[in-house]
Amino acid sequence: MQAKDLMSDGVLSVSANASVLEAAKLLVNCRVSAMPVVDEAGTMAGIVSEADLMGDAEDYRAACDGRPTRKVADVMTRVVVTAAEDTPIALLAGLMKARNIKRIPILKDGTVVGIVSRVDILRGLISLSHEGDKAHPTFGRDQELRREIRAACQGRSWCQAKQMDVVVNRGVAHLWGIAPTDLVRQAYRAAAENVPGIRTVEVHMHVVPPPAMRVGL
Repeated sequence: MQAKDLMSDGVLSVSANASVLEAAKLLVNCRVSAMPVVDEAGTMAGIVSEADLMGDAEDYRAACDGRPTRKVADVMTRVVVTAAEDTPIALLAGLMKARNIKRIPILKDGTVVGIVSRVDILRGLISLSHEGDKAHPTFGRDQELRREIRAACQGRSWCQAKQMDVVVNRGVAHLWGIAPTDLVRQAYRAAAENVPGIRTVEVHMHVVPPPAMRVGL
């Protein structure tokens, strides 16, 4: 299993020229703890995290007063551990432990195409524990099957899971995320099972009902 089988794609990034306030708002709104930083050419220049943006309250006071603030380039981490799409899961896990980092941006020709986090590594390891037949012919199609499952779920009226993700290992699909009801969770299972080439589906999603609407006082 490689980085491309685990990574969260569609990664959002922030410009190195963005203000600290703009970056903070982006992280809060996207509910992520860190984000790649790109230069004007779209090449990765670093990474900015919550900790980087919590350094000086003066930046936020200045923004409220309409005064200039520091840019993301001034606070970001410039030396970043990265990996290629074909990096094995064992090497990714080893890099995280050795460098004590929580995530690794995945690059292709200098551009960020995904991110692998510690949670992604754990998902991959759990998937490997369900390997089964190592000689199954779908081994080379796992990435394609992963995309097909996502496409089968997107845009459906029941597609309400939070942080939904898919890992496919030798034709076995593993579904992750939080669903509002068991019915929605079963709908995801059915959609994945109907994708040609999928051998079986393991649903690891948890059901967490949405907060009850408050009525009155």
